[in-house]
Amino acid sequence: MSFQTVDNASSVANQIIYLRSLPAIRERCTRVHNLAQQGKLEYFDYHPEKETEVIDFCSQIIQRDFGTDYDKIPPHSRWRHFDVGRPRVQPLIDSWRSSNPVPSDLEIAKRLIDLFLVSVLLDAGAGNQWKYTEQHDGGDSFSRSEGLAVASFDMFVNGFFSADAKDPFRVDASALEKITTEKVEAAMQVSSSNPMSGVEGRTGLLANLGLALKSQSEFFGESARPGNMLDFLKTQSISSPTDPQKTRIHISALFTLLIEGLNSIWPPSRTQLDGVSLGDVWPCASLASAGGPKRKNSLVVIPDNVKFSPGAKAKSPAAVGEDLVPFHKLTQWTTYSLVEPIEKVLGWEVEGMEDMTGLPEYRNGGLLVDFDVLTLRPGAVASYRETPDSLPKLPPSHPAIIEWRAMTVIELDRIADGIRKKLNYNFTLAQVLESATWKGGREIAKQKRPTTGGPPIEIESDGTVF
Repeated sequence: MSFQTVDNASSVANQIIYLRSLPAIRERCTRVHNLAQQGKLEYFDYHPEKETEVIDFCSQIIQRDFGTDYDKIPPHSRWRHFDVGRPRVQPLIDSWRSSNPVPSDLEIAKRLIDLFLVSVLLDAGAGNQWKYTEQHDGGDSFSRSEGLAVASFDMFVNGFFSADAKDPFRVDASALEKITTEKVEAAMQVSSSNPMSGVEGRTGLLANLGLALKSQSEFFGESARPGNMLDFLKTQSISSPTDPQKTRIHISALFTLLIEGLNSIWPPSRTQLDGVSLGDVWPCASLASAGGPKRKNSLVVIPDNVKFSPGAKAKSPAAVGEDLVPFHKLTQWTTYSLVEPIEKVLGWEVEGMEDMTGLPEYRNGGLLVDFDVLTLRPGAVASYRETPDSLPKLPPSHPAIIEWRAMTVIELDRIADGIRKKLNYNFTLAQVLESATWKGGREIAKQKRPTTGGPPIEIESDGTVF
């Protein structure tokens, strides 16, 4: 590890809280975007004039798939991936409601929270070669996010995450603690001819989830189950003067619960501030180069594989705390995904969704690179190995990836605004992510790289970030 300094303890404590909040994501990414407008990024050049092409491309996809029935566009959620090829979630709910005894709506919602949470944690990029085939006659095969979703769905209904064979539809800590890499590989059909990236990382997340569920009984109850978070969220509900029977929660309550409750699941190699692992938070070389207020006394731990450019390294010790950029991609993806069953099954109202950001992952980010909104500077990553397709392949900690992800967050806001204006409809960001940018990133990737359909920059996935 390398060590750098920040300000006094109380300021550091506040900064830890801030870096693990939703507002920090957009604010820190805006700083990076501002540098891009000045041509001051370390690795990318920014071409805002190309945004119109992205807006047009995404708008055409929306109109192709939904016509003008924009209100029918669902939110970006794991639910969509579970239903690839055919509905799976609603038939599962229907089977529960026709069982004897019939579970309550709260119990059904808890089961869905259990399923959705573990599935999202397994959702980091699987690589270009892996696929999952359903086990029935003429079983369909799926890859990437959909394949991971269907695989984790089958694992759930078969009791893979439950310690009680008589109660398979649940996730509990004691079962998670017994999961091994070999069991995950077998359940996900991983083999030498069907390789998956980051299997060990995924298995580690599941094992760490088991420990977190046990240690955070305030959030997950004595039975150490993800779905029990609904009991805690109920205590955080907001009273409604017009409808006292309606349960309303703010999105920050759910996001903060996930940040606090799951903080211990992330690898210890992640950036730490005063011994606190920050999760999906990384030092940004371009912000370090820009300088900042000098800070002293407290310890920041930066992963060994983070490499600053020479210019950034010289300036970064003065203000490294201000140079950290949070993304919390898997936590936000979990949040988006859990909102849907909470609203659909329980009828709760979730407020403050505008605080959520677009997800900085390779489909949304790849859309920007494939349309040349962002272009890698010649030779910027020449020291890193390329794929057989002559694409750069970088670890998630590489500062070029941090710039790419930060730009993606703000560009998604800008593209969403452009789509709203072009189609004259007030789409939510979650609708844009679902119907336009994520899908658009996949489609343009397939056009440009038909053999793999992979992103324009390959990620060395460890199963815990992308």
